[in-house]
Amino acid sequence: MKTAELKEKVEAALQEIRPFLQNDGGDITLLGIEDGRLVKVQLEGTCVDCSVNQMTLKSGVEMTIKKHAPQIEQVINVEA
Repeated sequence: MKTAELKEKVEAALQEIRPFLQNDGGDITLLGIEDGRLVKVQLEGTCVDCSVNQMTLKSGVEMTIKKHAPQIEQVINVEA
């Protein structure tokens, strides 16, 4: 899969989950994709200090991204 196509799929996944994060006063930004397998994101707003943000990242964000782009192996949060 081409990098642009993969980025498009990951962005589509983030668009799907973004409303849930925004409802809680947070947001998420795609920082990049490495080796076509690792997605780097940055949680923003209330998501930064949220005690469940690792769970949100794994169960919500990672699961949604893998649904759109199954070749993604891991999603990590890069703190500002």
